Amino acid sequence: MKQSSRAWFEKFTQSVKKHEYTQGQAHHTLFTKSGQNGMITILIVYVEDIILTGNDEIEMERLKRNLAANFEIKVLGPLKYFLGKEVARSKIAIVVSHRKYVLDLLKETRISGCKPADILMDQSAKLWEKGDTPVNTGRYQRLVGKLIYLAHTRLDIAFSVSVVSQFVPATYEEHVEAMHIILRYLNATLGKG
Repeated sequence: MKQSSRAWFEKFTQSVKKHEYTQGQAHHTLFTKSGQNGMITILIVYVEDIILTGNDEIEMERLKRNLAANFEIKVLGPLKYFLGKEVARSKIAIVVSHRKYVLDLLKETRISGCKPADILMDQSAKLWEKGDTPVNTGRYQRLVGKLIYLAHTRLDIAFSVSVVSQFVPATYEEHVEAMHIILRYLNATLGKG
């Protein structure tokens, strides 16, 4: 079973390359095809989800037909939400946001109704490895993982997330409180920028 996704991706890669797409060297799930007059089609795969974009509408339709002939596909229309990111379009811009991801995280942790924090943890503050009250490490690990993912695009929380991530092996109430400050800060910044 572990090989089934690899076999699927290999078959998918062969199919796409057969239609003159070039596989990315640095990111092997990225495929591009350049056409005349600056036309380009870009395809990226994540597990079994595919994003197809570009400025060559004819090529994108051709690729959809070719993929449908070899794979069971479902076209979901314009990209709206993918891997925790919301995508909104206007005539002048495309905006990518983690707003829904943050709202879901706040709801999961029951922080959304709490008083927002205007600042993150003090950079000189020390959290000790051993606190007074141990807590559920599994839940803490999952939440820290979600914050790490978010910190890739929210650099304002990166330092604080790196601090709380140090306590994943042995978690105490003090570490959870520090994480809650990050979540309360996210709650405060949702309406800004």
